[in-house]
Amino acid sequence: MIQKLTTKFIETRKPNPAKREDFRDTVVPGLVLRVNKSGTKTFSFHKRINGKMTRLTIGHFGPFSLVQARERARQILYEIETGNFEDRTGIEAENKPTLGDVIPDYIEKYAKIHNKDCTRKNALLAKFTTLHGKPIHEIKRADVVKACDTIHKSAPVSANRALAYLKHLMGWCVERGMIEANPISGMKPLSKEKPRERVLSDDELGALWAACDDQGYPFGDCIKLLMLSGQRRAEVAEMRWSELDLEKRLWTLPSSRAKNGKQHTVPITDAMLEVLRKPPRFFNSDYVFTTTGKSPVSGFGRVKNRLDTALTEGTESWIIHDLRRTMSTNMAQLGIPQPVTEALLNHKTGVVSGVAAIYNVYSYADEKREALETWNARIEEITKTKNDPQSVGCRDARSLGRM
Repeated sequence: MIQKLTTKFIETRKPNPAKREDFRDTVVPGLVLRVNKSGTKTFSFHKRINGKMTRLTIGHFGPFSLVQARERARQILYEIETGNFEDRTGIEAENKPTLGDVIPDYIEKYAKIHNKDCTRKNALLAKFTTLHGKPIHEIKRADVVKACDTIHKSAPVSANRALAYLKHLMGWCVERGMIEANPISGMKPLSKEKPRERVLSDDELGALWAACDDQGYPFGDCIKLLMLSGQRRAEVAEMRWSELDLEKRLWTLPSSRAKNGKQHTVPITDAMLEVLRKPPRFFNSDYVFTTTGKSPVSGFGRVKNRLDTALTEGTESWIIHDLRRTMSTNMAQLGIPQPVTEALLNHKTGVVSGVAAIYNVYSYADEKREALETWNARIEEITKTKNDPQSVGCRDARSLGRM
């Protein structure tokens, strides 16, 4: 907190048994009085030097008077602003990176290399705004608990994910010698998550397909391909023409874009090919689904709201990722072996794991194509029934025409 320091204030200031307190002087910029829980009172100088927040201890109150501390702080400030701090004082500034300094470094040096969902990881770590200005070595478990409680009020699941990512970041800092120990190691999620079990019914799939017809390119066609292929939203939305071999009917998802970091091949069925023949080819653009030619489509939240109106009133809420579970469930009902489904969904683990997974390099290429053809035929059957005026679902089809 900001406070005009006086000798009387310092002498009479009692320690807070719950936490240490910092008082920033209003007379000399950068001068800080720290009152520890033990009662120790220390002068220090805080300023960003060479892009890094630096804390330089001046000395304890007692041996150092307020006048001496201010004089020392003015000297340091002058040397910093004239660019001669290290040369003239003989003191090398010890950089104390804050959490805000560490996050972009962590994303660049670790997440982008080892995790394909680094954008989401960065977004969730950004939620710890109250800790961004705090030096990484000063962050305590209680600080994180308080920050997580704030996040949890509005987004319980996001709070759990953000905590998991912060745990990993702290562990990474330990490995790199930035901190001695991870202060939140072993900290449990704030709430228990219930695994999603949502599977769309045939009527819902039919209504959703018809709504995608109304939406057209790019979002409608993109979601149709999500339904037909069962792949992840980002993988389909960011699809490149260079990944497609329409002659061999294969989509090769490179390891750099696959969530599990492994190259993945997806057969292109007749139904998928029909969808892929519709998108316009933007000049000098490799993106299949784009509105600018410079970046893939985004903003699925808005189109999701429009699609929700296609489903009957009272329908249970759903998310786009539920389309993968819907395909998997239907494949099981169609008698498709689970290993084939797992291979098609590009799951990192499944019924084959451990040492067996290392030696099992069989890609199920033929089985995947046959399975996907079977699932696509089922979707065609569902959508034809949905749009048949004689069918039970004709009322829903007519209502979609009025969207």
